[in-house]
Amino acid sequence: MTKTLKIDVFTDVVCPWCLVGSVRLDKALADLPADVTVEIENHPFYLDPNTPEEGVVVADMIRKKYGRDPKDMWARVEGEAAKAGVTLDLSRQPRMYPTAKAHTLARLAKPYGTQHALANAIADAYFLGHQQISDDEVLADLAVAHGFDRDEAVRLINDPNELAITEQLAIEASQQGISGVPFFIFGNKFVMSGAQPQEIFAQALEQALAEAEPA
Repeated sequence: MTKTLKIDVFTDVVCPWCLVGSVRLDKALADLPADVTVEIENHPFYLDPNTPEEGVVVADMIRKKYGRDPKDMWARVEGEAAKAGVTLDLSRQPRMYPTAKAHTLARLAKPYGTQHALANAIADAYFLGHQQISDDEVLADLAVAHGFDRDEAVRLINDPNELAITEQLAIEASQQGISGVPFFIFGNKFVMSGAQPQEIFAQALEQALAEAEPA
């Protein structure tokens, strides 16, 4: 009997742990039985809502905020990425950019059924392609590969009303108690924070499916 599971995913596309968490989630999902249907909804969250348009140098930000050598912090997440099969070199993407446009594009991809894929593609473009994911042309290139008309995508990511909706959703996520990402809600019941090992994702899916209603 077919079962349907809803998963709510809160990430920011400039968060390296979110990249790792999304990969591990997708690997766990790939192991589910064929009679399970999963609906993933991505939600916006801002690591730093005050990031300027030109971006900030991540290494400088880490030194100022934590008083640590960024290479030490990068090594940990790069090591976990490697375990998930992702070759990540954070030194090759020196700047963190504002993500309002990226989140708005991903949010509006839901009717096309490509929301999760597009959110992942934006993160890949940033971390693995070392692109500026606040740039209209970069986002438009990704958008057309995920169901959008190019001109429409550019219009939407510059629409003040759409950007305001995205900002409000990010604010609401923080008001709901989500203080860090990645953050996952399985079946509106079970929550998990952080880029947990793949087996933990598998356990969360198993538990959520055990209580899921048949489709």
